[in-house]
Amino acid sequence: MGAMSMSAPYVGRVLGANNQIDVACIGVGGKGDSDSSEVARAGGNVVAICDVDEHTLARKARQFPKARRFHDYRRLFDQMNLSIDAVTVSTPDHNHGVASAMALRRHKAVYCQKPLCQTVYEAELLRRLAEENHLASQMGNQGSADSGLRRGVEIVQAGVIGNVTELHVWTNRPIWPQGMPGPIDADPVPPYFHWEQWIGPAPIRPFKEGTYPFAWRGYKDFGTGAQGDMACHTVNMPYRGLKMGYPTLVQCEETSLMYPETYPKTSRIRFEFPERHGMVPLKFWWYAGNPGDKEVKPLRPPAEKVKDIVAMRGNLPGSGALLIGDKGQLFSPDDYGTQSFIKLNDDNEFVSMHSHPAAKAVPITIPRLHGNGGDDQMQKVDWFRMIRGEGPSYSNFDIAAPLAEIILLGCVAMRIGVGKEMQWEGAMMYSPNRPEAAQFIQRENRRGWDA
Repeated sequence: MGAMSMSAPYVGRVLGANNQIDVACIGVGGKGDSDSSEVARAGGNVVAICDVDEHTLARKARQFPKARRFHDYRRLFDQMNLSIDAVTVSTPDHNHGVASAMALRRHKAVYCQKPLCQTVYEAELLRRLAEENHLASQMGNQGSADSGLRRGVEIVQAGVIGNVTELHVWTNRPIWPQGMPGPIDADPVPPYFHWEQWIGPAPIRPFKEGTYPFAWRGYKDFGTGAQGDMACHTVNMPYRGLKMGYPTLVQCEETSLMYPETYPKTSRIRFEFPERHGMVPLKFWWYAGNPGDKEVKPLRPPAEKVKDIVAMRGNLPGSGALLIGDKGQLFSPDDYGTQSFIKLNDDNEFVSMHSHPAAKAVPITIPRLHGNGGDDQMQKVDWFRMIRGEGPSYSNFDIAAPLAEIILLGCVAMRIGVGKEMQWEGAMMYSPNRPEAAQFIQRENRRGWDA
């Protein structure tokens, strides 16, 4: 895992420090609403907006009245190719890879929301396209912009808690419907909604009001479940600090009831990583499940692993990350890894990383971002810096793609079945002992929607 090396990314024209960056925004509802707004606040010039919902498009057009409007990103690229430098992709997961690859093939810088894509194949494709074409890129895990996350990475890599052999990360997702059968009936497509374009590369199916497109995250054809929604945030800091790279083994150890169309309500997945970059072998457990769901008890780390956290807080937070080393532990209690607490073996309790004596001597080695915007806006500023050739952004695809692959392999492990160990050859993108995994590594896109 390393930062993308380039002196001046290609963006179709030479950009100086004062040149505007012309941006097309694909998906402008939900997270796309804030992504497009933050791009403008960061200094981008939004020249095109695209959304499959005409009502959403019309609302956003009031903010960007000069921007051209589209409901099909393929038409946007056909008609605006020479008029844009960069693209944001804030669609549902199943369109991330296709839209981003289309942009990269046309030499456009890309900011893509997490998870970077829906399949392992797409993650490697996007990483390769960005690297080969010397293009600026960024995945939308905005915690990457925060100084607290970067400080946590420095502390872990400085060896404050020693050799880390265990990582436990948990989330309070899903907070949307999953762990259920799909609908058996259909509804008429509203006249303002472009269903064909929403489906995009996924298998075609009838429209169902209130199910999809509006509650898509839990569906295997469209989303990536709790893993895709939150792991690119919650695993981000330890992934960087521990230089995790590719796992050699993945196993879904336990889930609640599995259904053919949706991910389960709760799950526990184990990943094993070999020695890498001076780090000892690591076992990583991911736990998903909503504590507020009355139908299932969410899977969580063993009580003895988190007893000191519970003692400090009085409870286990809904999400968090715990790194266990031979000198102590580091605990982050938020989704973005922006806060961390340290407890060395001789300590009585966890202490903030900003106050712990062992952390104060760790030098600052990762550049910090400076500005008046929040992390979401500053991550766009960081992307613009890379577009202008001022160094790699902190979540560029060279970094983000391997992180996304780890997360997506958890989805694959669930789909091949509980208790089945899957060996993994990361560089080759295949499992030598689970050939059935191949069908989930690369999706067969619908005709006309090739990545």
